[in-house]
Amino acid sequence: MRTLAFKLTLAFLIVGITGAVLVSLFVSLRTEREFDRFVLDRFQADLVENLATYYRNNGSWEGIGAIVVRNPYNRGGMQFMHAPVTLTDAAGVVIYGGRRYYTGQQLDKGEMAAALPVKVDNAIVGHLLFSTFEGATQLRESPESAFLARVRQAIWLGAVAAIGVALLLGAGLARGITRPLRALTAATQRVAQGELGLQVEPGADDELGELTRSFNQMSHDLAEASRLRRQMTADIAHDLRTPLTVILGYTEALAEGKMSGQPAIYDAMHEEAQHLQHLIEDLRTLSLADAGELRLQRQPCSPRRLLERILAAHRLQAEQQGVRLHLIAAEDLPDIDIDPDRMTQVLNNLVSNALRHTPAGGEIALAAEGGPANVRLTVRDTGAGIPAADLPHIFERHFRGDKARGQDASASGLGLAIVKSLVDLHGGEIGVSSASDQGATFTITLPSHTPAAP
Repeated sequence: MRTLAFKLTLAFLIVGITGAVLVSLFVSLRTEREFDRFVLDRFQADLVENLATYYRNNGSWEGIGAIVVRNPYNRGGMQFMHAPVTLTDAAGVVIYGGRRYYTGQQLDKGEMAAALPVKVDNAIVGHLLFSTFEGATQLRESPESAFLARVRQAIWLGAVAAIGVALLLGAGLARGITRPLRALTAATQRVAQGELGLQVEPGADDELGELTRSFNQMSHDLAEASRLRRQMTADIAHDLRTPLTVILGYTEALAEGKMSGQPAIYDAMHEEAQHLQHLIEDLRTLSLADAGELRLQRQPCSPRRLLERILAAHRLQAEQQGVRLHLIAAEDLPDIDIDPDRMTQVLNNLVSNALRHTPAGGEIALAAEGGPANVRLTVRDTGAGIPAADLPHIFERHFRGDKARGQDASASGLGLAIVKSLVDLHGGEIGVSSASDQGATFTITLPSHTPAAP
């Protein structure tokens, strides 16, 4: 199997080879072309000067072929190779035709415009027309050709060195990239085997580091979820066993005649059966919420009317306990789009918890405030409060802190977990602030109702 490191190294190598070859070809061709142009320009300037000197010394172009045939690319070898030039007199009649024109041919105006004038005493005595010298690259024995060969050799040696560096850098980079991936692969295999909570060193602050941190968070969450599941299973088993033990004990005693039927016994059995039913209903509500199958019957609802409904339901119990229960809410608050029954369940749970933990002489305030964007519903009491260490876990299922809300013998231990699930389903948020012996404040933030466009 070809590893990712091998593929990355191969990719870096291919990119390095491609880049080095393309750059080398471009530089080599460009250098050769520019060097040829430099040699020709130098030759042209020398030739024009030599022709002017020849005409000045001889007074005519007779015998000029001996000068024109000198090869611009070869100073020591092929001295008599025809030069790529055409020489005309002042009228444009060809004196020396080179390869393209024949002697005696009259050049037209366009061709004359491309020619260089040969001047003697500021008078034009002829024209020199240059053409491409096709044999330039084949002259291997000239100093110029040797120079170009050395340049090409240096370019290709540099290309080979660049490819080698690309290979080394590619191998190093590939190893650096795949090292954290190998660590993550090994970690995922260990997590798959049940070693939850495993953490991997994040390393660099890049995409791989972000991936590693995401894996660490996932591993931590899996471990925490497993711990909570085991704890919830044990708590549920305990909560189910307690009422069942009471009911079975009474029914066994009644069946064996060890105890005669009495209203108090039946009341105790009925109370335990209700507690068992309440626990099962809470579990069903949570399971539906987790599965996304809990449907809400939303409708616009006045926050003040909702709180008045809760106040009426708990006023008698509050009076019996000596707790003052009161409402703080304006009449003109915007409506909230909720399922009234489910939100009543949420608030009933919070108020019931507050009543269980608020002593006589204390008070519980139901408040609502907000604006066009959202509305905040608040349940504030002056009871025992919640320790700071318990606050981050207060909405966990079956969490049992020293003074955590809803954990008395008659409660399922799932009340606040259900509260959070229902608030989340409404698209809202719930938070709690408290301190030991200073009461607790639960705040629910819900979006305001937005009327449909006409």
